[in-house]
Amino acid sequence: MRENEHLRLFHTGNHACGYWPERVARDLVFDPHDERLAGFYPQALEWGFRRSGDIVYRPHCLGCRACVAVRIAVDAFRPDRSQRRCLERNRAVEARVLPAVRNDERLALYQRYLSARHPGGGMDGHGAHEFDQFLVGSWANTRFLELREDGRLLAVAVTDVDPQAMSAVYTFFDPDLRERGLGTLAILRQVEWAAREGRRHLYLGYWIAGHDKMDYKRRFRPLEGFDGRRWRPFAEIERT
Repeated sequence: MRENEHLRLFHTGNHACGYWPERVARDLVFDPHDERLAGFYPQALEWGFRRSGDIVYRPHCLGCRACVAVRIAVDAFRPDRSQRRCLERNRAVEARVLPAVRNDERLALYQRYLSARHPGGGMDGHGAHEFDQFLVGSWANTRFLELREDGRLLAVAVTDVDPQAMSAVYTFFDPDLRERGLGTLAILRQVEWAAREGRRHLYLGYWIAGHDKMDYKRRFRPLEGFDGRRWRPFAEIERT
């Protein structure tokens, strides 16, 4: 393909919705074989797309606009009271940014997390191949933010790093420590990391109103939402 040609964009066929089992979904997907995709990825994030493995996609379902891409404005973010309690509760947890490489310890934690959080959903059978394919991919500039306490691995936040932003791709954590709020802690540490590195935004993927596993993202203010054309303050998105 010539350099000045546009990246190709495809519609997927209909498939089961990963959030609402009774609904049918479909996505817009950029050509995963285009060697320019890595360079274009930051712009795709600006347009509300997300990465899963080597696939850059955005939900584009007939008659449904429930999935709203959201991002944190890093410089303006201040943790609320609940988030400050989470930081205090986990003050002994060490955060380290490391290369995105699978090892036995990370794989074992990933499999435990999936077995507890997604039993019978298909992902609970993931092994080494699926770990690499889903979390790392072949072209993204990805890092693993590890959270440890006394040497014990508690959580891993898979994070894409781009010139102006970071994207929280996926987080998995010890399912026996749900009361520690490790998912919230991972986002707070990613915001701190993004601030240190001078990134403007941390992308959180899709917010879905009323969905138990997705609605938590509204707590990270100031939040911005993509309405399909532009980014707007999240308060405006909530009212529409």
